[in-house]
Amino acid sequence: MIKKLYLPLLMVMVVAFSSCSKKMGALSSDYFTTTPQVLEAVAGQVPVTINGQFPMKYFKKKAVVEVTPVLRWNGGEAVGTPAVFQGEKVEGNDPTISYKMGGNYTMRTSFTYVPEMAQSELYLVFNAKIGNKTVNIPAVKIADGVIATSELINNTLGSANLANGDDAFQRIIKDKFEDRIMFLINSYDIRPAQMKNATTFNTEAVDVNNAPNKQITSIDIASTSSPDGGYELNDKLSDNRMKATEKVVERNMKRSKLDSPVDASYTAQDWEGFQELVSQSNLQDKELILRVLSMYRDPATREQEIKNMAAIYEELANSILPQLRFSRLTLNYEIIGKSDEEIILLFQTNPSELNIEEILYSATLTKNPSEQEAIFLETIKLYPNDYRAYNNLGKLAYQQGNYDAALAYFNKANSIESAPEVNMNLGIMALLMGDQAAAEAYFGKAAGAPELNESLGNLYVAQGQYERAVNAFGDTKTNSAALAQILAKDYNKANQTLLAVPVPNAYTDYLMAVLAARTNNVNLVTTSLKSAIAKDPSLAKKAATDLEFAKYYTNTAFINTIK
Repeated sequence: MIKKLYLPLLMVMVVAFSSCSKKMGALSSDYFTTTPQVLEAVAGQVPVTINGQFPMKYFKKKAVVEVTPVLRWNGGEAVGTPAVFQGEKVEGNDPTISYKMGGNYTMRTSFTYVPEMAQSELYLVFNAKIGNKTVNIPAVKIADGVIATSELINNTLGSANLANGDDAFQRIIKDKFEDRIMFLINSYDIRPAQMKNATTFNTEAVDVNNAPNKQITSIDIASTSSPDGGYELNDKLSDNRMKATEKVVERNMKRSKLDSPVDASYTAQDWEGFQELVSQSNLQDKELILRVLSMYRDPATREQEIKNMAAIYEELANSILPQLRFSRLTLNYEIIGKSDEEIILLFQTNPSELNIEEILYSATLTKNPSEQEAIFLETIKLYPNDYRAYNNLGKLAYQQGNYDAALAYFNKANSIESAPEVNMNLGIMALLMGDQAAAEAYFGKAAGAPELNESLGNLYVAQGQYERAVNAFGDTKTNSAALAQILAKDYNKANQTLLAVPVPNAYTDYLMAVLAARTNNVNLVTTSLKSAIAKDPSLAKKAATDLEFAKYYTNTAFINTIK
């Protein structure tokens, strides 16, 4: 009896299940579109907007459907943010879809990028119920693969321009020696005590003249008078002070056999010096005096207004005005540094004879990285408390792809001094390691580093801010700058940049191939890829799955190039 009932009961269940399944059948991919049409990685994410449609008389009135975007690849998948929809007779807060009219909907989700997504498929997976019964709606594929050109920033960073700890070496340093000859009120006689100042000045000039690394450029005399006593009197007085001083200086030079031009000049009344001395003084009414100077421009009016302040004027006459009766003597000269040949020879024979600026400068006299490294290593032996040699060793290590050593050197430099260029280089290291927040913090402390804008351009590419990156890079000719321009669709500028990269590498060529693919230049695609693969064979495998080249997958020349 049990056996007789079993078969009919099973048939009833199958029919019931089939009937239930048919209530909401498969959905065609034609009902869905994605933006972008081909998924693309941006700032380490794969964002997508899905526009879907439930057709008329499809969505049952008691149905609840959960729609989940899933990006699948060989060996893995990423699940996006689901959305839930309900029929007209369902009590709930989810979007309601009409049975008779159907309905459109929009979903936004994002997946964290992994390289395997280059060969992937985007599906919509449905979890549907009508009442308490599960309904089977097959998953629908709505997009293929992910373009990950933005992720090339991780490769182009290797050729970024890092900040150098520059030397402050100057071949010629301008210097000067000053002295003064002071005069009594209304006098231009040089007193014996002031003659000593003229003699001291002359002795300094002789020493400079006899020094092997110094050269006198000029001797200046500037005479003046205090702004009291009237302009005509002071004009004549200042002129006489200039002539008396010039006579003494030239006489001393003649005795010492010094041959140098003497430039003599005078100012009738030193109002600027007067204002400066008053500003720096502790005079009780100095603000009143300064106000008078600002109100009146005529010298005679100024003098009279100040003299009207009897108590103040007496203090001025005792403490300020005597300091303005002088002839200033200035010896201008140049200190001539070591020649390049002398610096190179000293480094080879006795580097301790070089100061820090000279030894750092010597590294600029060679283009050989090994020789530069030797110079910086010697520098840290002789000057261990200067951050620049450590920073520059880090830069060399970075350029050689030794990032662990580079980071160690930069950290050592930073422990000595948190200089702008060190912070900028640490920012690049942080960016290379994927820590954008740390990179941004370091760049915030790198103001003044010449390469900072370029570094910010790299950061903006990593953040997906392509237009901002293009502006930050400016006219920089690097792979990263070209990448930003490609991503911002400024293809003409990207082409100019790639052609001008000073030391092109495999990724320069690969970016040119991407640019050629986007601008439909099949010959340039293959020639650029050939060059890139010759420099880095691993790029053949990358190109084979790179959707930038999807339309060339069946092209014979392309196939032969990536074999």
